[in-house]
Amino acid sequence: MVLAKSWTMVRHFEGAPKLEDFKLIEKELPPLNDEELLLESVFLSVDPYMRPYSKRALKEGDVIMGTQVARVVESKNQAIPVGGYYVGHAGWTTHFISNGKDIEALPANWPENLPRSLALGAIGMPGVTAYFGLLDICNPKPGEVVLVNCAAGAVGSIVGQIAKIKGCKVVGSAGSEEKVAYLKEIGFDEAFNYKTVSSLEEALKQASPEGYDCYFENVGGKYADTALQQMKDFGRIAVCGAISMYNDSVPQIGPYIQPYLLFKQLRMEGFLVFSWKEKYPEGLKQLLEWVVEGKLKYREHVTEGFENMPAGFIGMLNGENIGKAVIKV
Repeated sequence: MVLAKSWTMVRHFEGAPKLEDFKLIEKELPPLNDEELLLESVFLSVDPYMRPYSKRALKEGDVIMGTQVARVVESKNQAIPVGGYYVGHAGWTTHFISNGKDIEALPANWPENLPRSLALGAIGMPGVTAYFGLLDICNPKPGEVVLVNCAAGAVGSIVGQIAKIKGCKVVGSAGSEEKVAYLKEIGFDEAFNYKTVSSLEEALKQASPEGYDCYFENVGGKYADTALQQMKDFGRIAVCGAISMYNDSVPQIGPYIQPYLLFKQLRMEGFLVFSWKEKYPEGLKQLLEWVVEGKLKYREHVTEGFENMPAGFIGMLNGENIGKAVIKV
């Protein structure tokens, strides 16, 4: 008998998620049928997208959505033996049954000394988000200037490093001095703490007086209103997220952006990484190569214990993490 522990949503979030919005349940899993597998979660991911998507995709009582790196502990599928590690999409749960078609194996050439949790971060969904969002939408050229906000997070930190690999000048902003120091450590040309500057407009001008060719947007709100004014003509903006607005009960009202888009002839595109699902292997292969070569550095914010998943999620939304936030079961 296997008991799966799962975190469920008690109620839809109103404002910032709270610990009492989550409930831990236990459920006995049935015996495996032919071709099925039992997997045990080793690392689980907490990501910003879970906040806005929870209201669209979940009803009260559902297991919280999400991905995990899991190990096969029992198998009735000849093609998938016990002991292998896979990325699953079973949500916040310790154990789950799969038919083998809804999981993805880690790359066969995954080095033994590389943390498998990176399959949830730099060599996983956040990594390919950075890879395709920057390269396909912003299409940066050598010598151009790239702006990244939320730059010390799971996606932003990878975006900035890829831009450097492509020969760009990179400016990043983050919410603490420790995060700013990390950005300098991984190669950002300019970095500043947006919470302590007296003027965001002046900070952006000082970091790049000539303006910005590309802007990778993770924050939204007033930051975006200010950053758009600093774009060069024919600049490109990839809208990946709007984390500053996810907990708003009343929508923010900002300046109208159309004049900037029009007279600077900007291209601004929102995207969901699932649009590149067929190209994931290409992105993951390149990201893994860069990590192994030392061109792409990473940091993880690890919360120990499945029982602490809600706290880890809330902490991530509050910006407590540098790099990818993961839960170690």
